[in-house]
Amino acid sequence: MSRLLTCFICLMVALPVCRAADVPSEEKRAEAVVSELNAPLYTPFIERYVLDELKSLRTEQAANKQELLQKILDREHSSVDRAVRYATDTVTYFFYLIAGVSSVLVLAGWTSIRDIKDRVHSLADEEISKVVAEYENRLAAIEAQLQQKTLHIEENREEIELTQQVQSLWLRAQQDSSPAGKIAVYNQILKIKPADCEALTYKADAVLELGEPQWAIDLCHRALEITPDNGFAHYQLACSYAQLAMPDEALVSLARAISIRGIYAKEAREDPALQPLKDLEEFIALVQGAV
Repeated sequence: MSRLLTCFICLMVALPVCRAADVPSEEKRAEAVVSELNAPLYTPFIERYVLDELKSLRTEQAANKQELLQKILDREHSSVDRAVRYATDTVTYFFYLIAGVSSVLVLAGWTSIRDIKDRVHSLADEEISKVVAEYENRLAAIEAQLQQKTLHIEENREEIELTQQVQSLWLRAQQDSSPAGKIAVYNQILKIKPADCEALTYKADAVLELGEPQWAIDLCHRALEITPDNGFAHYQLACSYAQLAMPDEALVSLARAISIRGIYAKEAREDPALQPLKDLEEFIALVQGAV
């Protein structure tokens, strides 16, 4: 991969200089270099850029939600203030009315102004207490929603961080050429995500390269318990059975893998791990029938 990337960079640097000297001949040489490439140009920074953009979008979305909830809370506070002011004004006007009526009643000899005033204050306190209690309950509900949204944002942030860690580990596994090194990286991925079917399957592939087919079989079965229709897991299981001289089980697993994804038929014809099956009629019919 690094050799391909180096060729591409050299080509991009050399093109502007060569255009001034001999554009047609250098273009032909560039086309020849590109035609000799046997693998796609690849850089892990693209995936890193996508992850950073995703994190930025998540952060902006969380900030927008927080701002919207803050505006709602401010409006609720304003509504509470208006309601309390309205209730206070209403009670005041009601008190004035009662005071006027009480004055008339006092003049008529029914009761004293002091008793009427105490009763009016009691009624006013009760009404204000009801209004305040109602809006306190509303504010408590809004606060609970804000706490829930904050917790959700925190969970998303942790999930993004774990995804970035797993992605960086996958890049390390792709760059590591030794099976033992790949297994160590896959173990780190499985420590973060124990139910990662892809990590289990690729670990089985690396284990098979170390000559441990029984271990690879156990890993493939664990992967298939998580995702029964994983074609790569069935294919690795067929390779493991073939290495253990269990052709019947290998053919069953290979047939299942090919039924899920037909490209495994072509890979099976060239895979050294399946060479013990190459002379079997069932194997020949299986890989040729899927063409």
